[in-house]
This record gives sequence, structure tokens and C-alpha cells, in this order.
Amino acid sequence: MCGRYYVDDDTAKEIEKLVQSVDEKMKRKVEEIHLQPKDIHPAEIAPVITADNTDLCCKWQRWGFPGFNGKQLIFNARSESALEKKMFKESVEHRRVVIPAAWFYEWNKNKEKNIFYLEGQSVLYMAGLYNRYQNEDCFVILTTAANESMIPVHDRMPLLLERDDIGKWLFEDQLTEAFLQKTPPLLGRRADYEQMSLFPVENTK
Repeated sequence: MCGRYYVDDDTAKEIEKLVQSVDEKMKRKVEEIHLQPKDIHPAEIAPVITADNTDLCCKWQRWGFPGFNGKQLIFNARSESALEKKMFKESVEHRRVVIPAAWFYEWNKNKEKNIFYLEGQSVLYMAGLYNRYQNEDCFVILTTAANESMIPVHDRMPLLLERDDIGKWLFEDQLTEAFLQKTPPLLGRRADYEQMSLFPVENTK
């Protein structure tokens, strides 16, 4: 699963390198990350990379789909079943996004917080999808089975993309199923053993 992640100055710089077009409003929002690195929580608005015709562009979308009862928030989708679920199928086929982050957090069974990151790289790229709810675009992060670096802490992790795969994920529909089956690269981990509580929301569907 993925219930919180972090964006910082390097994340903002990477967004600026990736996108070919960004309007003034979006540019101002990206500049805010330069000034104020922050944790991103479910239900917050965050920068994502999307396809705009033949270009990559930066959009700000809200993290999470509204649940069926209007109260729960669904912020993750299982990559193994996304194409079978009515809530996700059309989005994963046609509305894919990339969520850049410096790192993400995960809690073990003792509620101890761990930070996961790509060693030697300042930014990692999480695969996601989006849809429109109540006049705004909302995204979820795709998750997959944990690899060896993640298993000691949790049995799920974000579906991660290589930088060179961003364009393929966003533009090449015929490759989507193969991406959904990929095993993420191994990650570095730092433990931050302050006691934290997770959000009382539904994390997958």
C-alpha cells in the first residue's frame, strides 16, 4: 500500500525537466514545492505527470477516489485486479498518471514508520490512474506485491516506474498490462520509529 509520500525541491526540479508545457498556475504550484517541501496525505492535492496529446504535462489532482458510501476514501488500487474492477478499468486503460516523489512511507505491524527511496536517485515514480469526480480530477496510486526490500515491513508497495518508462506508461496503451505485472526495483529503507497512526480510510478496492 501507499498512504503517505514526500515531495521536495528535487521533486519540483524533476517535474520541470519532464514536462514540455506548463501554464502559469501550474508553474506557481510547482514553485511552492521548491519553497515548502511537504508530506502528501490522502485527500490532498498533489502534482502528477499526465499525457497531453503527445506531450507530458503537470497537473494538480486530488489523491483518492470517493468510496461507494460517500465517506470512505480509496487511495490505492491493486495492479493485479485494476483491469477487472469497474471503478478502475477505464481509467487504467485511458487515464494513467505518474506520481513523482522523493520517497514514500510505510508502517510495520508495530506502527513504526519506515521511509523507502531509490538509492542513488533523488526521485521515484509511482504509477497511477485518475478519474473525474465532482468537477475535479482525482488519482489513485497502483500497488503491487512487495519485493524483497519491502517484505520486512509490508506485503504491498507502490508500482514503480523507471524514468525511461514514463512516456510508455502514459502514451502506449498496448503496454499497460505488461507494466501492471512488473516487479518494482529494490529500495533503500530508513527507519523512523516514532509512533504514527494511519488514516482511518480504506486503502484499496
